[in-house]
Amino acid sequence: MGKIIVGVADMQISDNSEDEIITYSLGSCLGLIIFDPVAKVGGMVHAMLPDSKIQLGRVLENPYKFIDTGIPLLFKTAYKLGAKKSRIIVKAAGCGRVLNDSNLFNIGKRNEAAIRKLLWKNNVLLKKSDFGGNKSRTITLSLKTGELSVRVGREGTTVL
Repeated sequence: MGKIIVGVADMQISDNSEDEIITYSLGSCLGLIIFDPVAKVGGMVHAMLPDSKIQLGRVLENPYKFIDTGIPLLFKTAYKLGAKKSRIIVKAAGCGRVLNDSNLFNIGKRNEAAIRKLLWKNNVLLKKSDFGGNKSRTITLSLKTGELSVRVGREGTTVL
């Protein structure tokens, strides 16, 4: 079994059912996974910000930094490995308020709104999510089962 790590502003995908894809330290960032149970293709993106328009020059450097550019690339890459939109299961976590920014930026809430809007516009259902709160999360996708394990802070792990 391989452990594939997704960094901040990063995306990873696999079609090996023995793999696990994991990302750490999801605070206000969005961690989104997709999984096709038939093709056994799964992927994860760790996006920092909702909208690439605020930093257009940065999109070419790293499209995974933004929800509006990183999520479509995740889906397109999965399709190239045999995933089908009609079968894809989508789950997400993060979008918290780990730092007390006194509602100045509210990145977590903006990220949650952005992903919900993007999925809705593309007629994709968010099957399960674990958003909000003030503790960071670690999420792990099992390509064998399609389960998303979420560990919040130092608390136990839940499965979505």
